[in-house]
Amino acid sequence: MLKVDNISTYYGHACALDDVSFTLGEKEIVSIIGANGAGKSTLMKSIMNVVQPRQGSITYKGKVISKVSTSKLVSAGIVYVPEGRDVFSDLNVQDNLIMGAYSRRYSAKKLEEMKEEMYQLFPRLKERRKQMAGTLSGGEQQMLAIARGLMSRPELVMFDEPSLGLAPIIVDEVFDCIQQISRQMGISIVLVEQNAFMALSISDRCYALENGRVSMEGDSKVLINDERIRAIYLGG
Repeated sequence: MLKVDNISTYYGHACALDDVSFTLGEKEIVSIIGANGAGKSTLMKSIMNVVQPRQGSITYKGKVISKVSTSKLVSAGIVYVPEGRDVFSDLNVQDNLIMGAYSRRYSAKKLEEMKEEMYQLFPRLKERRKQMAGTLSGGEQQMLAIARGLMSRPELVMFDEPSLGLAPIIVDEVFDCIQQISRQMGISIVLVEQNAFMALSISDRCYALENGRVSMEGDSKVLINDERIRAIYLGG
């Protein structure tokens, strides 16, 4: 589904990603873990061409997308749910969902069907469909950000720190939803997450980033018991 091949990304003279590679298969969840400043968000932005790598290539469904604009990547089936959620605060819940469907140009009937599908996935959003997004709780905004992304019928969703700033009980709810999206909708997922335990718990494979480089990779069920991973990311 996705292949990142030896990319290096810079901000001015500062190297944020150094020769990073990873792959994502169809219907697979791959987690990217690492401390703050490890390069996780830069990796997501490099894939979406928000920042352009100086070297390497990125391939989606067999086609090189390194030079493809962000808007065209969304139309091609890639959705990025950013860190901090970035909902449209001055629009209500249902209008945020409509914005997520913009690239698809649905008929009015299809748009209503898609909204109802999101409300079934997130019943709380249906209860608050007329409420301004900026007045929602952090967990509700995260649900809205996910639902808005799903409105475009993506084949690949990239989540950037979905647990950030959320209460533990809401974190569990959000991660259950991510698993449901993968299993029931067949969507491939890249999960960037500082909460290494949660990321490893739901992903198939994992890559650990340190100082812009891949330091470890492997099966998540194996890495969650790896002494190095436990010492660095899981508190011993």
